[in-house]
Amino acid sequence: MHPAHAIMWIWGLWVVSWIAASVWSARTAARPGAVRGLQYYLFTFAGAWMLFATPAGDLPVPNALGWVLVGLTAAGFLFAWWARLHLGALWSGTVTRKEGHHVIDTGPYRLVRHPIYTGIILSSLATAADKATPIAVVGAVTMALGWFMKARLEERFLSEELGAEAYGAYAARVPMLVPLLKV
Repeated sequence: MHPAHAIMWIWGLWVVSWIAASVWSARTAARPGAVRGLQYYLFTFAGAWMLFATPAGDLPVPNALGWVLVGLTAAGFLFAWWARLHLGALWSGTVTRKEGHHVIDTGPYRLVRHPIYTGIILSSLATAADKATPIAVVGAVTMALGWFMKARLEERFLSEELGAEAYGAYAARVPMLVPLLKV
């Protein structure tokens, strides 16, 4: 199997498993208005389209590097899955507050406040590097911007819903998306 095909298989397995696992989630108690989330959806989906709708570049990535990028893609999704399993029933595909919601600051959430987004961004960047085209890189960066926008919306919403003190204390000690990088 070629590394590029392995990366696509990993994405496919992640998407299918992620959707299948969406059945285990607590009841939604509150969510921001739909319009508040529209912007991050547009960036995320536009970036995904640029990343996946373009063919690989004319200069192929060396096979050894391709397999390193396969490993990074898998590592990103494993990190996202660790976060999702750690969240348990508090997970949601959209910005919401679930019944019984509270700040989670253990497991991957002790490293970054949004480890699911971090994992997806890592997988996107590795995929763009494997495709080796400017449009794929722009797509991965656009997706990352969409995830950043969603993280900011989620933080404002959770701060309002869970209390500025509780969420603010967590945000003060844990980086947003990149471990060890306080922003």
